[in-house]
Amino acid sequence: MAGRIEDYALIGDMQTAALVCRDGTADWLCLPRFDSHAVFAGLLGTDEHGFWRIGPAHAADAPPPRADRRRYRGDSLILESEWDTPRGTVRVTDFMPPRDGAPQLIRIVEGVSGRVPMRSALRMRFSYGRVVPWVHKVDNRTVAVAGPDSVWLDTPVDTYGKNLTTYSDFTVSPGERIAFTISWQPSHKEPPALSEPEAALEATEDFWREWVEHCTYHGPYREAVVRSLITLKALTYAPTGGIVAAPTTSLPEDIGGSRNWDYRYTWLRDAAITLSSLLRTGYREEARAWREWLLRAVAGDPENLQIMYGIAGERELGEAELDWLPGYEDSAPVRVGNGAAHQLQLDVYGEVTEALHLAHMTGLARNDYASLLQLKLIRYLEDHWDQPDEGIWEVRGPRRHFVHSKVMAWVAVDRTIKLIESGDADGPLEKWRELRDDIHRDVCEKGYDKERNTFTQSYGSKELDASLLLIPQMGFLPPDDKRVIGTIEAIQRELSTPDGFILRYPTAGDEAGCDGLEGDEGAFLACSFWMADDLAMIGRVDEARKLFERLLSLRNDIGLLAEEWDPREQRQVGNFPQAFSHVPLIDTALRLTASGAYGG
Repeated sequence: MAGRIEDYALIGDMQTAALVCRDGTADWLCLPRFDSHAVFAGLLGTDEHGFWRIGPAHAADAPPPRADRRRYRGDSLILESEWDTPRGTVRVTDFMPPRDGAPQLIRIVEGVSGRVPMRSALRMRFSYGRVVPWVHKVDNRTVAVAGPDSVWLDTPVDTYGKNLTTYSDFTVSPGERIAFTISWQPSHKEPPALSEPEAALEATEDFWREWVEHCTYHGPYREAVVRSLITLKALTYAPTGGIVAAPTTSLPEDIGGSRNWDYRYTWLRDAAITLSSLLRTGYREEARAWREWLLRAVAGDPENLQIMYGIAGERELGEAELDWLPGYEDSAPVRVGNGAAHQLQLDVYGEVTEALHLAHMTGLARNDYASLLQLKLIRYLEDHWDQPDEGIWEVRGPRRHFVHSKVMAWVAVDRTIKLIESGDADGPLEKWRELRDDIHRDVCEKGYDKERNTFTQSYGSKELDASLLLIPQMGFLPPDDKRVIGTIEAIQRELSTPDGFILRYPTAGDEAGCDGLEGDEGAFLACSFWMADDLAMIGRVDEARKLFERLLSLRNDIGLLAEEWDPREQRQVGNFPQAFSHVPLIDTALRLTASGAYGG
């Protein structure tokens, strides 16, 4: 049985990632890419769907023991888990070295004290747990083959097969280190090279240490900021610069419900705000790589801009359901692909333009096509900004005139005007200034409820939406505007959970609401960080700091956040770890640090 979402740790090689539970079980791993089929899919089903557990030996009818301690080794993505047993203490070090050849997951078992009996249980299942591979020995190596895939296990200890699972039983003494490596290779190719676990561990630690040294943030929240930056780096697909929203699919927003989506793709919105955080903390190379990815993905067709693409820029992300998987804690259906890819979300034009603007303002080397793309996006918005769309939250109900979408269309025009005013692009300046004014006027007239002194989710609606918190952050109105303050206070009243966190918008429970979906969801963590930002902007800095530090307390023991927080069950929910949670964490830390709003 899978653990709670917060029980998992992330390891990865910037091309794919694994989730390792507190009991030493790797329950999720897609090979060779983030969006490939999973070879371990136990996270969304049972042990029958694939897992790899290494930990102290235990009785067959007892659950595997949970580690007594775990941590990342310094500022890295190397996970260390320790168990204290009646016979001694043992440590397991898990990591995926930055790829130079075959993708590898390496696990090193180390005796700390006493003599501890250990067991490795490896059950590989291809195609998201559906396909049982042919497992056999080749030159004293264990290989699992199914169709185009092969996974090779290398270890110095003996292995044996039982119940379609590969086991190793062994004992470790103090100072003894025993390594296990699995490597993926196309099945028609020669076997992958034998791993060198200790050398790979040293190289992986060096990589992360050198990467973190580029961080320019040295404020009071450095530990949380650095862990979030490492997580964002881990979610970046190194060969192309594309950034996945999360490494998982179908972890539910509502336990037992159907709000389960595949996040292993590059949302332009998520990637653009990730770029912003990276640039503001010193990571220009990642920003440059993402900009190049964007230009390739959009190519010469900005009029048909998608909200998301595959990690190499793929456009077709057809959605399907995997009916053989019961889902995380019976949250069905399990989905792969994402049918929202072809939705109209006008806010994306604003996020992309804001990211390009920030890259330009921070001195990223000029790219003429990036400026040309920005101009083409505005020409599209000239004719389409006043259309209804599906909005930032990808509703599957009717299109509406979402206020946030209009605000972000204004942002796109505003930032492009600034580009032209700087002399780095040519365009119809007066015409677009008029367009900017028209959008602003339209939002203030049709998206604002004078009686309640708040902007609303969409034109003519009474519902609120946490995305309205971005109005002052994007510069649409100043923080001291009474309409901004009224909106912040209305969202606090109407969209707060009992513990003070923020919902995205009202949901309708058992009936389909404005998003076209049944069921509820937890507090959306990004929205809660936005609230902390806004509170700081309007001078309520102590309140902002307290909310921010409550949000930090929701992170699991190794600093990771999912998409949402379930206030009823007091647990994390949604895909994990989530870029859209870690990015605003960084941004709020920067804002609070700049304002001096922190304790101690």
